[in-house]
Amino acid sequence: MLKKIALAALLISASIAGDKINGAGATFPAPVYYEWAYNYRAATKNSVNYQSIGSSGGIKQITKRVVNFGATDAALTKAELDKAKLFQFPAVIGSIVVAFNVEGIADETLKLTNEQVADIFAGKITMWNDPAIVANNEGLKLPNEKIIVVHRSDGSGTTFNFTYYLSKSSKNWKNSFGAGKAVDWAVGIGGKGNEGVTSLVKQTPYSIGYIENAYKEQNNLSAAVLKTASGKWVKATEENFKASAKYASWTKEDHFYSVLALQKGDNSYPIVAATFILLPREGGEMNKKVLDFFAYAFKTGDESAKRLGYIALPQETKNMIREYWAANIK
Repeated sequence: MLKKIALAALLISASIAGDKINGAGATFPAPVYYEWAYNYRAATKNSVNYQSIGSSGGIKQITKRVVNFGATDAALTKAELDKAKLFQFPAVIGSIVVAFNVEGIADETLKLTNEQVADIFAGKITMWNDPAIVANNEGLKLPNEKIIVVHRSDGSGTTFNFTYYLSKSSKNWKNSFGAGKAVDWAVGIGGKGNEGVTSLVKQTPYSIGYIENAYKEQNNLSAAVLKTASGKWVKATEENFKASAKYASWTKEDHFYSVLALQKGDNSYPIVAATFILLPREGGEMNKKVLDFFAYAFKTGDESAKRLGYIALPQETKNMIREYWAANIK
């Protein structure tokens, strides 16, 4: 599926008919942006070329005005937006799963507490049959093998949201590593983008990594069962993603700034994140063309988002974004 979508993106970017919009940034939402762009091209003959280069790259390119819009999973604060003279709004909601590759252990069977996830990525838990993991997984045959940690090698909004979750889950992680688009990893191997981490987990026995759920679904990987903020075991399912997403609280005044990890509720999956679009404040006519694309996506793209493993924005949030556009983007 990812190959098909990537091919569609190349075909779109190669088209010379109609208007052409260039965007770059987060790998987290790339599959749904590619499909939205493909459908938009078919409906309007206007092309959207999206480069999946990571949130840090997207922020840099839109700050330098290299592209028409940037994309980031780590929302910018009002002060950051003012400094770079940017507007910001959310486009879709996704979720980060802890994917693993251990033969004989199926999807949605391995249980890891949030603190154990932090300890694995901090290098404190190093073996699959560590007593702490065994205690949660009676009946699973956990191998006497070293855990191979896979993390992002590039600046990443996925990393920001994941490490924010780890910081809220573990005092050791918070004090030793903190939250950021890039951190000084204690252990592991790095992959570029969600694509790179997915590929490494898929091809590396006994590995574990963090990826957006769409990449897990499209590559038939397995994901761990985690704990909600209230301590209940919860699977990586659409229902549980929605349970968390409903607590998102955005305001137009803050340019929709938010971090959604570890929301309240017994069914709220702990690592849910919105992904954001950045536009230059002096963008003029090109901004309107970008907004035409996202208006089309908001109107027609919910089914695509759902099928690819994302959560579409609630209608009331879309209405708030349209009000934000009307007030700010002339």
